[in-house]
Amino acid sequence: MDPDALSKAFVEHYYSTFDTSRAGLANLYQETSMLTFEGQKIQGSQNIVNKLTSLPFQQCKHTITTVDCQPSGPAGGMLVFVSGNLQLSGEQHALKFSQMFHLMPTAQGSFYVYNDIFRLNYA
Repeated sequence: MDPDALSKAFVEHYYSTFDTSRAGLANLYQETSMLTFEGQKIQGSQNIVNKLTSLPFQQCKHTITTVDCQPSGPAGGMLVFVSGNLQLSGEQHALKFSQMFHLMPTAQGSFYVYNDIFRLNYA
């Protein structure tokens, strides 16, 4: 599959799932996966989902501005860099964010998130 098409499909799936049911992101991570969220490092699928579901807001909406991708290494991985806006329920102004995913192929022919780095961009 074309890397640009794959990264676009992944990004649409990830953020629509995040915005509607964060617990549903569990199958995108494995025990070796690592999330760095605003500088805090978290490892393992369940720990990552626990972090994401415990964020101090119930509803949000991601609006994606850019998606860049590059193939990564001989194993068939892919780097995906996303920037956009995050609108929290009840807040007037959206927050700007950047997020980087390192996707790795699975034996079943799909991908999982090996590395995930998230940062809010403060002006």
